[in-house]
Amino acid sequence: MPTLFKPCIDLHHGAVKQIVGASLSDKNTALPDAVLRTNFVSSYPASHYASLYKQHNLTGSHVIKLGPGNDDAAREALSEWPHGLHVGGGINIDNAEYWLDEALAEKIIVTSWLFPQAKYNHDRLRQLAEKVGKDRIVVDVSCKVREGQWLVAMDKWQTLTDMTVNEESLRSLEEHCSEFLVHAADVEGLCKGIDEKLVTKLGEWCKIPVTYAGGGHAFSDLQLVENLSNGRVDLTFGSALDIFGGSGVKFEDCVKWNQKRS
Repeated sequence: MPTLFKPCIDLHHGAVKQIVGASLSDKNTALPDAVLRTNFVSSYPASHYASLYKQHNLTGSHVIKLGPGNDDAAREALSEWPHGLHVGGGINIDNAEYWLDEALAEKIIVTSWLFPQAKYNHDRLRQLAEKVGKDRIVVDVSCKVREGQWLVAMDKWQTLTDMTVNEESLRSLEEHCSEFLVHAADVEGLCKGIDEKLVTKLGEWCKIPVTYAGGGHAFSDLQLVENLSNGRVDLTFGSALDIFGGSGVKFEDCVKWNQKRS
């Protein structure tokens, strides 16, 4: 099983951006030039990237709405590749069917809604799966390291929840979803290397597809993730990618990597 490149479209105030994950907060989403650390703001709309990913059949690409003001841009991206992209950010049981059946996402990505008052509610995930089908659900278990453990972080990675990312918790989530997305929030956007230990553990623990994001800075990280996870974990590049203003990774090389493994 090979590791594949899975691209992203991160939206902030309707624009495609690459942001240092740890700098996001509810306060500075309204003040993008204050505390928020932004690596890149694209002059192209979200639909441009959706078209690019469709052209190269980069399935499993994810559109993430970071805060309010991103629904229109997300819809434009999804309409460019109907049933080809995953969408996350503010997804709950009330709007899930809309994003799947009207906005035409292939899958929805859900985190914060599963954690009312930052406490995991398994019934919510079960009810969501009953409503839209587990095969159309991706659970985002993005996390931060605290005292040697990975704790799931919600609300744009600001709030730590009561869930530790481990084999037991992932097995419970797998009952009602088809895929995981894992942002290592501590290293997201820093381009200083992936969390190798986390990638290794995800390869050991996960029985369903999983995409890791955070810290990727060189094309060789694809081979590294493949080696660490025995090909069970896919990789997202963000700020290091040339299409997002980076210098560490060429989009063209990632496309060729996938083609050789398909």
